Amino acid sequence: MADLVGVFAASHTPVMLQFPEAIPQAQREEIYSAFQALGREIAEAKPQALVVFSDDHIHNFFFDNFPAICIGAADRYPTPAEHWLKVEKRVLKGDASLGAYILTSALENGFDPSFSMELTLDHGVLTPLELAGIAGEVVVVPVLFNCVQPPMPPMRRCYEFGVWLGRSLRAYRGLERIAVLATGGISHDLATPRMGMVNEEFDRELLDLLGAADAEGAVRFATDRVHEAGNGAEEVRMWLAAAGCAAGRPFRTRYYRAVRDWYTGIALGHWT
Repeated sequence: MADLVGVFAASHTPVMLQFPEAIPQAQREEIYSAFQALGREIAEAKPQALVVFSDDHIHNFFFDNFPAICIGAADRYPTPAEHWLKVEKRVLKGDASLGAYILTSALENGFDPSFSMELTLDHGVLTPLELAGIAGEVVVVPVLFNCVQPPMPPMRRCYEFGVWLGRSLRAYRGLERIAVLATGGISHDLATPRMGMVNEEFDRELLDLLGAADAEGAVRFATDRVHEAGNGAEEVRMWLAAAGCAAGRPFRTRYYRAVRDWYTGIALGHWT
């Protein structure tokens, strides 16, 4: 039986790597320091595999084939998919056996995800790992949620998936130590007239609900209010899935700042 040794969350945005000079140096160093602390926390948990919740930004999937949830079942993942991203190209090590176990267990428990053995991961996975200093240091199993193209999996369904996945990971016999990292969000809006908008009120209320271990309230809030926080805020699905994995424990926000010149509400933390 595996121990779930940590459930973490961090915002992702390519501009943290692409346009670092868009914000003052002191603010940039503050954010980078928060990511480095996250990396140390994950490293200290010593996971043999890190299940990473993210979304595909129309790199692996398109409108002819866009799964609600896709589980990576490969032993290697080239990254980043964006040729323009200012970051070292690398191949992240995967765990095909754990990916296959998650897929099989999901199908046996009322979920119907797709799978892929040939994912090229984009900034959603790479940016947090890179800034945390653990890209290439941890084995990853990507679980990609559709947060881009309607119809998207309902917020409640993502939370329920996380509840099931937490139990499933704890029952896995192939490893002793597994961690989860949710990425994405929080509020941001891309390629619309509202681009650059960050809804700090939305962000803080969601973080407060997660901090109070009010999963039902967080699901309702995200369902009813996500439209106020921009199209990129649809990525809170990954945070809700992670809350489900954490089995009712409260979330501790380690860092939050509304960074309008990086177009995103940036938060990092973990479930206690």
